[in-house]
Amino acid sequence: MRISIIKPGIMATIQDMGRNAYLSQAVPISGAMDMLSARIANICLGNDDNAAVIEFTYAGAEFGAATDVMLSYAGSGAVLKCDDKILPAERPVFIPKGSSIKLMNGQAGSRTYVAVAGGWDVPMVLGSRGTYIAAGIGGVDGRALLPGDILSSCVDISTISQRIFNSLRVDATHHAGWSLRSDTLLPDNRKMIRVVPGPEFTWFEGNSLIDFLSTPYTLSLQSNRMGCHLEGAKIGHLVKKELLSTAVTPGTIQVTGGGGMILLMADCQTTGGYPRIAQVAAVDMPLCGQLKPGDSIYFTGISRREAEMLYIERENNLDTLRHAVKHKFL
Repeated sequence: MRISIIKPGIMATIQDMGRNAYLSQAVPISGAMDMLSARIANICLGNDDNAAVIEFTYAGAEFGAATDVMLSYAGSGAVLKCDDKILPAERPVFIPKGSSIKLMNGQAGSRTYVAVAGGWDVPMVLGSRGTYIAAGIGGVDGRALLPGDILSSCVDISTISQRIFNSLRVDATHHAGWSLRSDTLLPDNRKMIRVVPGPEFTWFEGNSLIDFLSTPYTLSLQSNRMGCHLEGAKIGHLVKKELLSTAVTPGTIQVTGGGGMILLMADCQTTGGYPRIAQVAAVDMPLCGQLKPGDSIYFTGISRREAEMLYIERENNLDTLRHAVKHKFL
């Protein structure tokens, strides 16, 4: 199965679940900004969760089916449209050879993930196929996708489960009658981000901590895959001493010397010198990955144990979905 990139939009890259084995060598995790949507797109096709997907940022992108293609997509950054027909998300979709697929504005979020049966076939670099542009590794030559790029799947379409393939393969675009609903795995309030107090939480003034957990913060235009700068009430430092460079990870919220906050994201560095006021609960990182400049969010504190239990609950729910799809492919 192959597609050709016609227009990549603002930015499109190959991503997966990232690099977790090289943090001690200062290699960022990278990977999908919204890992839940990337996983859902893969689960729909019976892929491994870590199979490579295309991460499209916003809409305005377009690609063509160079062969018959079985794909799925998830994420709230865009909706896919083929021959004036909206393709439903979070389910397998058969696209006949010669079709053109456009990404139209989804408005609710910023990123969309397109998976293909078997995963996109790009080289594995340091245990991941994900693109880390700053170092020029992973994906397609370590860069964002460009017009004319040809992407192929790791398997031929003939090797896909014949029950699913034959039910969908017709002369026109067709999709499965079932879908996975990622919204059932997300909180009702998408603007409330749950956080665990960071190691330096007590380094800040009491009034600032109250503001942090009660007032809105807005994503500034200075936001990208490395981090999101947050505009809102300034955080006052109670402890004035400097912090030696220490471990950070996606979801760490740092406070700058001027009292501003930075929410670190997928491509963030592995160590930093700013004090860490909080860490976003892993289950809410997908919400952060869909934020756009101008979006406002609130933070609410939970315990480390609550964050762990929420994570376990979500993983159990994903296992249930995975097993359900597996029976569809038998």
